[in-house]
Amino acid sequence: MMTDLSEGVPHRKGPCPEANGASSSQPAGEGEPAPRGPGIRSKTRRWEQEEAVPPPPKIFFLPSEVAQHVSFDDAWVSLLGHVFDPTKLVRDDGSFLSQTLCKNAGRDITHWFDPATENVKTYVDPVCNLTCFYTPQGRFIHVPPSLTPTTTWKNVPPPDWWKDPRYCVGRLSLKTQRIRMKNVLTDHEIIMEAPCEETAEEIQERYLHYNRHSKAYTWKAMRRSVSDDKYRFKPLDMKKTLAENGIQDYSRFANDTLIPAEHLLPIIYLYFNDDLTVA
Repeated sequence: MMTDLSEGVPHRKGPCPEANGASSSQPAGEGEPAPRGPGIRSKTRRWEQEEAVPPPPKIFFLPSEVAQHVSFDDAWVSLLGHVFDPTKLVRDDGSFLSQTLCKNAGRDITHWFDPATENVKTYVDPVCNLTCFYTPQGRFIHVPPSLTPTTTWKNVPPPDWWKDPRYCVGRLSLKTQRIRMKNVLTDHEIIMEAPCEETAEEIQERYLHYNRHSKAYTWKAMRRSVSDDKYRFKPLDMKKTLAENGIQDYSRFANDTLIPAEHLLPIIYLYFNDDLTVA
């Protein structure tokens, strides 16, 4: 991008000298704009005016996205409809308690917890008649020992990590859907997966991975018109979900109709606006 060389000249905070060579020590009149010297422009640099806005954090995560965090330095789990990142606890602990989480990183561990209490499941030991934590895969971080007395256990002040909002990074999508994205300009076509809870605007943020200028497109879909009951291409309301926009997913009827599911996916058509400044 070409840049005007005059923009590199710094702005003067005080009054500038007059064009006829008057001394700069004389202040400009009150209420009068300070005259500009050569090479000085009234507007600031473009990159000083427009601050970089970071992309919004994801609220909903796909199970496939959680499954990508499976290492010791990046261990995510999902439980009770939420996604947690206990990586710092796993690294700082370093004991056998962290091994259970590492082995199940990237998975859903809702079956470890009681939905009513949102705590680890318990059972009554038939021998000692004590209520113990049910951890068939082994104890994990913040779960105290139940039967065997020990002096190495350190009581952790509440809340436990599965109740601590600091470790919650978002929610797990309860239902996902596949969408066929059709770029009318380039004839490029992909099939992407997105949560049903997300709006079209949030799905557009996901599509940035495939097209950095996706915000320079108008998203349309074939929908039935109320006036004449005919199907036409209509722009989507980006603040609504696909279901709220009237876009239905018929891939669930693939088994009944013997039609491949890829042929029944909803299609979103991308029309270029001829404006890359919004991308």
